Order: sequence, then structure tokens, then C-alpha cells
Amino acid sequence: MSEKKIYDVIIIGGGPIGLACGIEAKKKGLSYVIIEKGCLVNSLYNYPMNMTFFSTSEKLEIGGVPFISHNSKPTRAEALEYYRRVTTTWELDIKLYEKVKSVQKTDTFAIKTDKGNYQSKHVILSTGFYDLPFLLNVKGENLSKVKHYYDEPHPYFGQKIVVIGAANSAVDVALETYRKGAEVTMVIRHEAINPRVKYWVLPDIENRIKESSIKAYFSSSIAEIREHEVDIMTPEGLVTIENDFVLAMTGYQPSFPFLEGMGIEIGKDNMKTPVHNPETMETNVSGLYLAGVVCGGLQTNKWFIENSRVHAEVIVENIVSG
Repeated sequence: MSEKKIYDVIIIGGGPIGLACGIEAKKKGLSYVIIEKGCLVNSLYNYPMNMTFFSTSEKLEIGGVPFISHNSKPTRAEALEYYRRVTTTWELDIKLYEKVKSVQKTDTFAIKTDKGNYQSKHVILSTGFYDLPFLLNVKGENLSKVKHYYDEPHPYFGQKIVVIGAANSAVDVALETYRKGAEVTMVIRHEAINPRVKYWVLPDIENRIKESSIKAYFSSSIAEIREHEVDIMTPEGLVTIENDFVLAMTGYQPSFPFLEGMGIEIGKDNMKTPVHNPETMETNVSGLYLAGVVCGGLQTNKWFIENSRVHAEVIVENIVSG
């Protein structure tokens, strides 16, 4: 299909911040559409099934719709239900399972997807970062036993697994799979567990390592992965262990080529921060805005739902007043 209509704004990304942008656009009477390449709030859907948010429910609210949770901190399932309710309450115009292929600026923005073409006066990019994992770049990483995403512990019962990483995701995976019957080995490139791990979890993982319930190789890295073994480079030399699965919780990154293809400049700082005005969220491309975690480049622990919801109001106000 092809759209002849010229929208006031097209929002790329149907996560919580993309939905918030759609709500603000609707409140201001702007014509808009949200385009999401996967399901609604796709990143949240891909979180582990048993995940609990760090934040309380009111900090995840958007559009004035109350988020009622059974506990002090909501679960993934509750969040999915909540954002479905937000979308229907506001009757948001959202196109799911439609991937944006390119965005080109002339007099207006031409947006090409795998299903059609659109035109818009403004574009808001709210794509998150959960699609591109940091790769290990080692031999054997392409084996089916290597996972960069974690769902639930049950498949790893009775299995020898390696968990790579030392931040919250890796620690959660190590503890959960261990308690569901996996033999867990952690491979950590630093000298200790990340001190920013949730304060109520940090003593748990440190004690499990101390008592050898979970084996940990610090200041170490994966050298090679084979069907039934893994080589680990440790300070004492190369160690080979038996292995059934590798869970690489190494983090994720935005698609910088996608951003650069729109004309967005990427900063020279270590975090590769996309160039934008922090007061308006507008990039170096006039009329093209960033919202949510994508603003931080590689610093994916800077922006969350609770502190980037405001981006929607800031951007739409800038569009309306501009």
C-alpha cells in the first residue's frame, strides 16, 4: 500500500515512549501514525517471562491511564496488559509488524516500509535498542546453543550453561537458571560483579559464587564455543569446560547505520550519542526527533520509561510551536 496523505508526524517505534508520543500528537490535534516492526511494545514482549520491573507502576504510566499492579513493582505480564489498555483507551493509530526500511528528507519526509510508503512533515524516532546484541566475535558464536536473549529457565534444567556478563541481566539469568536446576558457570571480563547490580540481588549472587553453587571466572572471556565445550581465557590460562548452552547477556545497541541513513550525525564521544538538542530532542536533521533510550547511543542505562516519558510532551510542543 502507499499513503498519499501527508501526516503531521510519523512515529517510528511502538514501545511505551512511541505510544506516549502518539498520545501527545492526538491531544494536540496532529495527524499521526505509529509504525512498529513487531508486536505492540515489542521490546517489553521480548523481556524474560518472569521479569519484574525496577520501577513502581505509577512511574511507567503514560497518557493519564492508571497502572494498577498487584505488587509494589509490576511484572512483564502486567506491563503488556497495561500498554494494550493504553492503546485501546486512546484509540491510537498504530501499524504493527511493519518495518521501516528508510527515511529520506526532501520538502517532507518520505518513509518507506516493507508494506508501503508514507509522507510526513515530522518524524519521531523511538526505536529503543533491544534488537542488536553486542556479539562475542568468537568462533562458534553462530551455533544454535548460543542465545543472546533469555526467556525462561525451564529449558536449562539439568544442563551445563555458561552465562556471559556481570550486570543485572546476567546475574538474574544465572540465579534463576541455577535455582531451576542448571549447572551454571559465569564468565566475567571484569574483576567482580558489577556494583550497580540491584542491591537486593548483589549479596545473593556473591554468596552463591562464594559457596561455589555458581562457578565464576573473573577477568576472563570466551575464546571459542563448540557443540559440547567452551574455551575460556582466564588469568591462569585457557580452560575448557563441558557445555550445553551459552547465554550471552552482553547488552544491546541501537542500529547506528539506520540512524545515519536518515542523516543523523553520530557523536564522537565514547557513547556514540546521536546529535540532538536536549531541550527539544530535535536532531541535526530539521524536523527529525529522538525519543527514549535511543537518545543515549551506547549508554543504554541512561534513559528509561520513567525519565523519558517527558520527551513526548517536549517534542510535540516543539512541533506545534514551530
